[in-house]
Amino acid sequence: MYQRSNTRKLNRMKGFSYSSNGYYFVTICTQERNEWFGDAINGKMVLNRYGETVKKQWLWLEKQFKYVYLDEWIIMPDHFHGIIMINDLKSVGTGRDLSLQMKHKIKSLSELMGVFKTTSSKLIHKTGLNGFHWQRSFYDHIIRNEIELNEIRQYIRSNPSNYDND
Repeated sequence: MYQRSNTRKLNRMKGFSYSSNGYYFVTICTQERNEWFGDAINGKMVLNRYGETVKKQWLWLEKQFKYVYLDEWIIMPDHFHGIIMINDLKSVGTGRDLSLQMKHKIKSLSELMGVFKTTSSKLIHKTGLNGFHWQRSFYDHIIRNEIELNEIRQYIRSNPSNYDND
């Protein structure tokens, strides 16, 4: 159902607020599909130092932005799949906390992916790998129900096993 594609979706869904609460499936590829992050061996991903950097920055998103929850995700040799949930209600408190929460701006999915790609690229470049680049833009899918969520989770989990077939 969810196949990796060499074509990129350049436009988001018109009229939809990508900072809305909900689950989003994203795929981000490396430029020219260069395999920078490790190897898929016997159905498992073995990350190298660049893959570990990407992992660190993905996990950092949830720490940096209290309204972000990271669901299933996988780093592959030349791309990344993840389910990210934006949930502004996750961080709301009461009283003074509530008034502070109302003042923060929720980043859109594009802004969050931009922060992720920029920070991971900068850290990878600091190691001396200046040739590393993410592909422009990313693929997204708004997850609309529990069935889709579970299908995409399974697709992500099985990605290392299917990598040689892609």
